[in-house]
Amino acid sequence: MPEPATRQPAGDDAPPAFDPVALDRAYLLERARRRARSERSRERKRASLRFWVVLLVLLAASAGLTVTIWREIERLFGL
Repeated sequence: MPEPATRQPAGDDAPPAFDPVALDRAYLLERARRRARSERSRERKRASLRFWVVLLVLLAASAGLTVTIWREIERLFGL
């Protein structure tokens, strides 16, 4: 059977002890998380920009190839 938790005496008004190293570690961890979150956001924006640039380049190449092929067809068949 589990035992009840022990309680501190009521006369002990000392603040709970804290570890300053753990506090610094938690601060650095939160800064790293914030930095990673902003980096992910920046990378997402860059990926979106790269996608649209590649899409435009492919569309331009496709249009250029279509025009070239059309002109060759006109030249071959005398249209």
